[in-house]
Amino acid sequence: MKQEGYNVAIAGATGAVGGAMLDVLARRNFPVKELRLLASERSVGKVLQFKGQDIKVQLLDDNAFAGIDVALFSAGAQRSLDFAPAAARAGAVVVDNSSAYRMDPEIPLVVPEVNPHAIADYKRHGIIANPNCSTIQMLVALKPILDKVGIKRIVVSTYQAVSGSGNPAIEELKSQVKAYAAGDKLESSVYPHQIAFNCLPHIDSFLESGYTKEEMKMVNETRKIFEDNSIGVTATTVRVPVIYGHSESVNIETKSKISAQEVKDLMKTAAGVKLVDNPANNEYPLALDCEGKFDTLVGRIREDESIANGINMWIVSDNILKGAALNAVQIAEVLIADHLG
Repeated sequence: MKQEGYNVAIAGATGAVGGAMLDVLARRNFPVKELRLLASERSVGKVLQFKGQDIKVQLLDDNAFAGIDVALFSAGAQRSLDFAPAAARAGAVVVDNSSAYRMDPEIPLVVPEVNPHAIADYKRHGIIANPNCSTIQMLVALKPILDKVGIKRIVVSTYQAVSGSGNPAIEELKSQVKAYAAGDKLESSVYPHQIAFNCLPHIDSFLESGYTKEEMKMVNETRKIFEDNSIGVTATTVRVPVIYGHSESVNIETKSKISAQEVKDLMKTAAGVKLVDNPANNEYPLALDCEGKFDTLVGRIREDESIANGINMWIVSDNILKGAALNAVQIAEVLIADHLG
């Protein structure tokens, strides 16, 4: 018999994703019995609202999870490493939005529209990993194609919003735009270069291979979630002067031929996807149109004329929602529906 409600904790509640988790829990009517908001010492005592109720932020520490059923973490990788095991020992199931556990072979890495069956593996350590934002939206769109004709290779270039770097990056972009308009000097602290009116082909740190960590996250996470290490994946990730909404140019080589129209038909019924593909009327996915939306927008679908079995597509999603908070809450929904009493 299912519980009437669940005790939920949000670790990192005062951050951009933590605030979005609050919003998503309310918008999706998640059955919250008690909500515990956790953060670092500097945020303790702050008051946040959930469904009209004032809730004080408490300290994130090893003792914060007594009685909690589900703990949503978005407090950074180090805090996840420090406190997620304690939450699991206290009996909570952790859904972690950081990179801390994504590539651990014993921790499930889950996009509910793609591999919900993997959630069952939470029992090993009490932790489920939320993938990288760019990986999530790409795989939501590609899963129907994978199931239909198989995928040999993926080439993706991302155009990622500054909100992926947190609230300080949003403020940096806004302040640079204001300074530019006023003719003042532009200051950069979050990024190594000016982000206003610029594109930075640099997200996370560079590796010896020349790829960045962000790019390799997309490579490795795709193979893990699709459960196929034979898929060729290469990525170039770029930060752009957009506040919300990651955009991606994706080219795939499929194992069997599929037409652009067949892909469009798949997108029309794909879970979590909205097809926006009417170029004659200038209708295609825009970052401006995805903000605050749960759906991943897909368009510009066309056959790649340079290879026999190629498809190009453009994928856009709210990186704070489907790329983080929404995906985490969806994992929790499957967890309570299929695994928790």
